[in-house]
Amino acid sequence: MTAPSSKKVATTLIQALSVVLIAAIFFSLGMWQLDRARAMKQSLTTAVQVNPVLTPLESVAAARESLPATAMNRLVQVSGHYVADFKAPHQADGNNKVSDWEVGLLQVGTHEGILVVRGLWSERLLNPDISQAMVIDIQGQLVPHQTQDHAENVDGVISRLDSSLIVSKTDLDLFDGYIVATAESHRGVELVRNRPTPEKLTSRIPGFYWQHLSYVVIWWLMAGVVLYLPFYRRRVAP
Repeated sequence: MTAPSSKKVATTLIQALSVVLIAAIFFSLGMWQLDRARAMKQSLTTAVQVNPVLTPLESVAAARESLPATAMNRLVQVSGHYVADFKAPHQADGNNKVSDWEVGLLQVGTHEGILVVRGLWSERLLNPDISQAMVIDIQGQLVPHQTQDHAENVDGVISRLDSSLIVSKTDLDLFDGYIVATAESHRGVELVRNRPTPEKLTSRIPGFYWQHLSYVVIWWLMAGVVLYLPFYRRRVAP
């Protein structure tokens, strides 16, 4: 009787430890999502002070990755050449002025790309000598991608400033978000344009914030279910 009893106790102990371990993993995942939600809310619900120091784009963001909160609204610099041009209709700038924007796809290096708001669509022909072969130096503000459409997504037009809309149109690895250019130059010669100001993001909590909170509830609910199941099985056992 001693050996079977010892084996039963060991089995029960292993099962209990497994339940606690799984519940702890679910709880930890919930805490991780809660931290992500807090970080995002803090970055987007307080007045953002734009750092006046220009930072290389590649030092604050990476292609094919979500834009980190620490990179939002940073002033960045990057060089490349434009490989595509799009019209972004009905865009509102930081002063709530609505207009159509010219948005270029800037190839960075050999295999990366990012959307750049170059200026007003009506002024797209101000620099007729600029070709796709020319390397352009960009300075501007790095902004999170838009989530709301402003027009139909048809040929030559993007409905919102979001690199996910052009994934099928290019082989480049795309950065999340986009740059609102404050200056463009070629070999030190500045390209003169009217530059839109970025949309203000100071008091808006994005959908991703609530998505993170929903994951917190889901993970913690699963932890509770895992802890409750052994007691439930005892109650229903004949």
